[in-house]
Amino acid sequence: MTKALDMQKRASKPRKSSDKTKKAEPQMAEPYMSLTEKAYLELEEMIVTLKLPPGATLSEAGLSMMLGIGRTPIREALHRLAREKLIVVLPQRGILVTEINVGAQLKLLEVRRELERLAAKSAARRATEAELQRFREIAQGLDSAAEADDAMKFMRLDREFNHLLEMAVRNEFLTSVMGVIGPLSRRFWYIHYQRMADVSLTARLHADMARAIASRDEAAAQKASDALLDYVEVFTRATLDAWL
Repeated sequence: MTKALDMQKRASKPRKSSDKTKKAEPQMAEPYMSLTEKAYLELEEMIVTLKLPPGATLSEAGLSMMLGIGRTPIREALHRLAREKLIVVLPQRGILVTEINVGAQLKLLEVRRELERLAAKSAARRATEAELQRFREIAQGLDSAAEADDAMKFMRLDREFNHLLEMAVRNEFLTSVMGVIGPLSRRFWYIHYQRMADVSLTARLHADMARAIASRDEAAAQKASDALLDYVEVFTRATLDAWL
């Protein structure tokens, strides 16, 4: 537990970034954000980016100390992370960050392909004007991330894109399943992207989907979703081949 807590403290140190990058990133921490949401966003990013790696043992007390947030919001954030299968709570043993499994990731892709096709179509039809504008802005940000080959900027915009997509579909059943798939997919991508992925291409494929939704073009949105998932599947299978 001492080793895990030391790792958590090191991970909590602020990351340096240029003023230019800060201006380009989505604003993830609004003044009205609840402590639970703040705790969730910080912990989710730390797990996805492997600052809290697979197999790490955590505790409410340690995370509360690390983030400077009370244990109740931490507990609520952990419940959400458990639903998303990023952690598992083990009685008498604590909280464990889940391992990454390539075979499971391929199964997840089968579901993700069909869900994202439906989500893209539904969002193009049902999104509000304010949401359509945000899809346009996210597309522009993704283009910028592609040009700069900026993986972290892409990941943060991808998270916002997924959250916006979940809202825009106006279907709570679809949203609940999408909420599980997004973080698992981002973590898998992050652990392998430096060796296997094309960051610029990945960002552009997401941007194409965001733009199609913003144009209320259901057919184009579905086509963009299929193109994205075609690439993601190639990437995942290449990762599997590299491990064999």
